[in-house]
Amino acid sequence: MHRWKIPVSSLWTKISENILAPSELSGGQIIAMLTPAGRSSELRRHAASVIMARVQLIAGLFAILVPLCAIIDLLVFDLHTAANLIGLRILSAAIFVALAWPREASLTRPYAQALAALLVLLLVPSLFHLLSADMLAKASETQAQRLVAQLYAYLPTVVLGGLAIFPLTALEALLLALPVIGLSVGSAVLTEQTLTLAQYGGTLWFMLMMLGVAMFSGMSQCHYMATLVVKAMHDPLTAAYTRQSGEEALKLIYRLNHMSGKPLTLAFIDLDRFKSINDSFGHEAGDRCLRALADNVRAGLRRSDILIRWGGEEFVAVLPDTPLDNVATLLLRLRQTGLGLRPDSLPLTASIGIANSHEEGVINWEVLIQRADLRMYAAKQEGRDSVVWPDGSCLRLTPGSD
Repeated sequence: MHRWKIPVSSLWTKISENILAPSELSGGQIIAMLTPAGRSSELRRHAASVIMARVQLIAGLFAILVPLCAIIDLLVFDLHTAANLIGLRILSAAIFVALAWPREASLTRPYAQALAALLVLLLVPSLFHLLSADMLAKASETQAQRLVAQLYAYLPTVVLGGLAIFPLTALEALLLALPVIGLSVGSAVLTEQTLTLAQYGGTLWFMLMMLGVAMFSGMSQCHYMATLVVKAMHDPLTAAYTRQSGEEALKLIYRLNHMSGKPLTLAFIDLDRFKSINDSFGHEAGDRCLRALADNVRAGLRRSDILIRWGGEEFVAVLPDTPLDNVATLLLRLRQTGLGLRPDSLPLTASIGIANSHEEGVINWEVLIQRADLRMYAAKQEGRDSVVWPDGSCLRLTPGSD
């Protein structure tokens, strides 16, 4: 008897390439889809902006549709019941308007702000169902009234299905769903239903199915977003931030450091005589030198620091919460390890300009960049392979040359 055997690794590759996202999955990426722990700050910011934008869009639609549905209540139920339902609708619409209202994202906790807004969006329909469940059960005498009441009972399930449009990890989707499921069970208790498996099991099973779909969809979106963010924000050659994404990050870091009063230091780095490398040895050799420079500089940075490819052979190291005295540690590591080798086996050298946010006259990040850039050119005029400090002093980078 012939047996078909499908390798597990091949099957998983097909799933990851054709279902989850157009890229292969690593162990770390699988964990990142299951739990938000370990997410990079830039990914959290992008996820927060997507979640908040979708919350505001849905809330804006609900702010219009929820009051309009009061017509159904007036046509189906008695005036007293309809008036109570309309009151709940007005209250719900007011909350939706507040959620849809444009607001500036939090500088320090944008992701927590987005999740809090999403939780409120999920709880409003569920609370509406909880508060109206007993009222509807008592007022449902005709077939039309029972039909509308039954449709209202599906609100928590619809809410769980709505989670599928948000880029959430499996753990986040589960935690957000628990209050919705709890309120659904609470509404059944208020209407004095017997919570047997036969009567409530089907509803609970359907809700869990919606949660499963939402979790899978959210995980897929998380991975796909992470793939796009990495490709969009990082230079493919050096893995440093691109100019555009680096400016966005620098703008945010400057604002955070300015608010806290902490110093922000920039190191503007320009690879010396890079044109001669391309002219004499070709662009592939020049690319290898750029990668070596980026790798060696990044090896000396902290996790909170970022490296931006500003353009061509120019890089900017952003050092948050770093006074000038501490920059010497980075420069010492660069002097010890070097920046790599040129194709002719000579050491790579760079000219570096240093600027600090606590200098007089630094009113924004643009001024900070401009000063670091000017000092980098001053380092070129000093003979290259050197660092120019804010006070104008110059330090030679090659050991034994200063």
